[in-house]
Amino acid sequence: MSNTHKKLNQLASTAICGNDISSSVLYVSALAISFAGQYAWITLLIVSLVLFLFRKIYGEVVGALPLNGGAYNALLNTTSKGTASLAATLTLLSYMATAVISANEGIHYLHHLIPVLPIIPITIVLLCIFALLAIIGITESAKVAIGIFIFHLTSLAILSGFVIYYLIQNGVGTFFENWHFPTTGGSISTAIFLGFAASMLGVSGFESSANFVEEQEKGVFPKTLRNMWSIVSIINPLMAIFALALFAIPLLQSNDYQNTLLIQMGEHVGGHWIASLIAIDAFLVLSGAVLTSFVGVTGLLERMTLDRILPPFFLKKNKKGSSYRIVILFLILSVSVLLITNGDVRLLAGVYTISFLSVMALFGIGNILLKIKRNSLPRPEKAGWLSVIVAIIAVLIALWGNVVMPPKDNLPSNLFVFSIYFVPTILFIAVMLNRTILLKAILKILDAFFDPIRKFSVNSDRAIKKVLNKINQQEFIFFTKGDNIATLNKVMLYIERNEHTKKIKIVTVLEKGQTGPPNLKQEIDFLDREYPEIDIELIILEGKFTPELIQELSVKWNIPVNFMFIGSPSNKFPYKIEELGGVRLII
Repeated sequence: MSNTHKKLNQLASTAICGNDISSSVLYVSALAISFAGQYAWITLLIVSLVLFLFRKIYGEVVGALPLNGGAYNALLNTTSKGTASLAATLTLLSYMATAVISANEGIHYLHHLIPVLPIIPITIVLLCIFALLAIIGITESAKVAIGIFIFHLTSLAILSGFVIYYLIQNGVGTFFENWHFPTTGGSISTAIFLGFAASMLGVSGFESSANFVEEQEKGVFPKTLRNMWSIVSIINPLMAIFALALFAIPLLQSNDYQNTLLIQMGEHVGGHWIASLIAIDAFLVLSGAVLTSFVGVTGLLERMTLDRILPPFFLKKNKKGSSYRIVILFLILSVSVLLITNGDVRLLAGVYTISFLSVMALFGIGNILLKIKRNSLPRPEKAGWLSVIVAIIAVLIALWGNVVMPPKDNLPSNLFVFSIYFVPTILFIAVMLNRTILLKAILKILDAFFDPIRKFSVNSDRAIKKVLNKINQQEFIFFTKGDNIATLNKVMLYIERNEHTKKIKIVTVLEKGQTGPPNLKQEIDFLDREYPEIDIELIILEGKFTPELIQELSVKWNIPVNFMFIGSPSNKFPYKIEELGGVRLII
């Protein structure tokens, strides 16, 4: 996006990416409890620790290379364009899944308040609204994001206040009962492992800030990382503790509570109006996550287009400085995915989780490569080797956990669904990345196939034209004694209709002292204008019209004896036809 437009301050930048990462509170606490039970809040604190390590990792890479693109940009400057394109593909899939899941889940929460709303059509409308916001411009989009962000934090603060008041009145006995509940998964280590893998879903959005760093004011980026870390480190474990203090684990692991945990908490501690507030908040903040996807993917695809991986067609901007063609493309992709899944966004869970965890791992690898290959680049902060390695291992463990995680409700595995979307996307990026090589290969194949045909065609064309030229170059001789225009016109008409030649010599032979027809030259000029396609040459000779003269002229002009006689031979014609040699007689 253009540098001439106003840059984003700390609040605006935090709001854009914070809506995505903070919206995880709506589902990640319930998800962690589903896998880790009473240890859910511990797994969420482990996630917070991993995210703390990634603050420095992201800060170092983006500080040294302050360009849009996130992991793609990090790998582009330390490895090859092909490797960087892998990170770009994963980031693109992550944003696509984020947009579709967030929009669909947001409408589900709205549906909780207005049951008559049709889910899929309204989800498409929501995607279109935020696409329009992205097209209007990032500054205007940020204002909407700030409003949503503040409302979200306020709603969570109100809910927390009611929960704390409820627990003061009723005690925390339920929490201790849950603590002694049989361990989910058979062992504490398995419960924490699977809970941690599932809980890492709660940091989706942390990578978004790096994808639009060029739109942020100087020094804002590390502050957005700090703010996002602080938010998820407080609200996600806190909500898990609150939930375990309010409800028994079997109830928390039921479908109703898994889908709308915070609404159930609000209903339990504050009645219907708190539940409605949380439903409205959920709708808004999930919608804000949709906006994050549009902003992040625009920065990423702009970077890829500038690096000539995508066609320059996508760089066209409107007056607000927005790459509206990228936004429209992403909208079409998101709507198509929504329609393909028929609104069952659980099918995108594997794409969502595996994609963004892979992106985080690749970002960590990019940090290591930056230390090795570009260590001389100045950077405002530096991540230690140990913290980088620990962070990468932690993300890989979470990634492995999501790959081996058993699917629910007879749905396909995370890895299978991820592959369905990843393979065609990476193939498309590979084609675009190597399009010049592929086009040259296609050209060589076509040349090998069509060259013999082309040569045959050229040779045939040349030979045919040669024959045609030879035929057209043959001259026709007409001997005339007068300037009768009607007779001369008959000659021209005959040649035009019956002969291939385009040349004619009109010859008149005058004996010594004899004068030619007075108007012959004018008549020839007239015929020349009337028959522009025929080359007419008038020749006046002195001599006697005899067979010998005809033969002599035939040899001299290298023209076969081939002349016309208009009218019937009469006694006035002094020679017999056979005396003239090879003559065509036209009556």
